[in-house]
Amino acid sequence: MDLAFMSVAELALKIRRRELSPVEIVESTIKRIEKRNDRTNAFVHLAFEEAREKAKNTEKALMSGEAIGPLHGIPTAMKDLFDFYPGWPTTLGGIRVLKDNLDDKHCVYAERIEQAGSIIMGKTNSPTMGLRGVTDNYLFGPTRNPFDLSKNSGGSSGGSAAAVADGLVPIAEGTDGGGSIRIPASWCGLYGYKASVGRVPFVSRPNAFGSGNIFLFEGTLTRNVEDAAIGLNALSGYHSRDPFSIDTNSNFTSILGRSVKGLKIAYSPNFDIFPVDKEVENVVSHSVKTFEELGAHVEEINVGINHSQQELSDLWCRLMIISNIEAFEEYKKGGIDLLGDHRDDLPPEYVSWLEKGYNMDIHDIIKDQRIRTELYDAIENIFEKYDLLITPTLASLPVENADNGNTVGPTQINGEEVDPLIGWCLTYITNFTGHPSASVPAGLSNSNLPIGMQIIGKRYADDDVLSASAAFERIKPWHNIYNLTQKEPV
Repeated sequence: MDLAFMSVAELALKIRRRELSPVEIVESTIKRIEKRNDRTNAFVHLAFEEAREKAKNTEKALMSGEAIGPLHGIPTAMKDLFDFYPGWPTTLGGIRVLKDNLDDKHCVYAERIEQAGSIIMGKTNSPTMGLRGVTDNYLFGPTRNPFDLSKNSGGSSGGSAAAVADGLVPIAEGTDGGGSIRIPASWCGLYGYKASVGRVPFVSRPNAFGSGNIFLFEGTLTRNVEDAAIGLNALSGYHSRDPFSIDTNSNFTSILGRSVKGLKIAYSPNFDIFPVDKEVENVVSHSVKTFEELGAHVEEINVGINHSQQELSDLWCRLMIISNIEAFEEYKKGGIDLLGDHRDDLPPEYVSWLEKGYNMDIHDIIKDQRIRTELYDAIENIFEKYDLLITPTLASLPVENADNGNTVGPTQINGEEVDPLIGWCLTYITNFTGHPSASVPAGLSNSNLPIGMQIIGKRYADDDVLSASAAFERIKPWHNIYNLTQKEPV
């Protein structure tokens, strides 16, 4: 493939060998974004002049023999949600009144990815406050799936996913509060990795413990496992301002060659409770057998979840809305009453959850955290016997984009009602629990739409998830699927 589809590892090597210059790569990236971004609506803020200046500086550092980082000169993108860069807009997922809302600080992704030498090209699209598994909003509109422009990219890191799948950048930020890395990875045919809680810092203020209401994560979207490991090396590590941060140093690229021979793998086709589209079920059940070819033992199991998928999707929305309410109250103190004066900027489904959240009391919160504990125990029970747990990433194929800024997911699967915001996503379970999880491209549907398989590991056993993902990639490589995204804009 051309420069646009080189991996992070390939680009970094060519930069170190001075076969490619950071200036050359950034100029090529700018041209490609200018040519193709309109088709997907992946980027919503562009910072080309800043990127050009940084490319010149990184090139000077390279030529002068200075020590360089592992991502030196590599283009990337960050997400327009709770992700900040000084002087850049932060719209919290396309809230119209915030279109000129500028920030003065760095989020962890921006800070650490730049420390590793990467060059941020701009910010990518996401849904309002991230409270849904698709990407659309009233300010910027939907992000279109590079595999089928009539379909959605998934969310909430959907702009980042579309940018990587369409070859605009090789690595992009994803944040994950209910699957927001893994959901768009599944629909856009990417590798999406969510680390164990605390592995990558998530710094939230004014409430440092807000990311524990339901565990929130920083991570990446890439086209292969090695690039995700390189990104994890750059992002992970202790941060004193995150009370959940763990103090460990690991080289995640060094473990990718590990064998999975002898591992015991639990397979759940539906987490006991989710209706799953037949095409999705067939592709994933076929792909999980790959691990048997690699010498692992795979066994279909019952997870032991005693609540319906409707109960659990409601639970997720309630826990997420707590942090959202806190953000709304902070903006209100600053003179922007989003729910009062700018209610029309918010999707009706989101307003409904805000109103429910404001009416919750302490007994509701205690009850919800007890249900969350039951789910944690159910997952831990599995890991007393097995090394990994595998499920489909999502229960459905990509949905059609709406034309009103309010795309939602499916409302029914196999005749069973599901919550269109998150109820079709098998991802949010590990946001309750904090276990490391990845979405791996498992195959294509009959209409050439990507389908993801979720690999879950024991808490802090990120090595196991990454090495199993890499082993799967070696025997079932997926890189040729990006040829399907390369139709020229009309």
